[in-house]
Amino acid sequence: MELESRRREYQYSDLRRDSLDDSPFKQFDCWMQQAIDVDIQDPTAMVLATVGPDGRPSQRIVLLKHFSTRGFDFYTNTHSRKAKEISVNNNVSLLFPWLKMDRQVIVEGRAERLKMASVFKYFLNRPRESQLAAWSSAQSQRIDTRSILEAEFLRMQIKFARKEIPLPTFWGGYRIIPNRWEFWQGGEQRLHDRFEYVQCSGKGWEINRLAP
Repeated sequence: MELESRRREYQYSDLRRDSLDDSPFKQFDCWMQQAIDVDIQDPTAMVLATVGPDGRPSQRIVLLKHFSTRGFDFYTNTHSRKAKEISVNNNVSLLFPWLKMDRQVIVEGRAERLKMASVFKYFLNRPRESQLAAWSSAQSQRIDTRSILEAEFLRMQIKFARKEIPLPTFWGGYRIIPNRWEFWQGGEQRLHDRFEYVQCSGKGWEINRLAP
């Protein structure tokens, strides 16, 4: 497979310091809205990177479910690999790959468990099939065949057929509290525009242009 010649020019836009908001939260909110407006597929999909106790990194895509100046919220099985790694090292990184707009947003910060009231409220609003799936999957554990997973899903359908589906004890949420951001805009001739926001003492943010 020949990959060396597969390339394209980034011509969507450029990024200048005077166009950036002083707040990375407001800047992210602006870019997220623009991503939604141009109909990017899964604009809330974010790559979550964690590090295990052995120092080995791992990544996976999760969906952003809430965003505010308090951070980025997502939900998962608390017995999953990512949850176990966060329990050992809560320093994580997020990546939003908005390739249709030649953009990336990188967020570094620490992960904290969400309060159960927030987890319960979100779980109740999930589609019933998603609630059943949460009960059916021992996330990140090895299984021999897909039929085992499907059989467990059917068992949960029967078990909860005539009643509300309760919140699993092994299901929860996390909030990523940012301390560094990077906004990346692809540029022609690979002269990309990159700006980082670094948290200063107090509540301010220092903004720096980075070489591509």
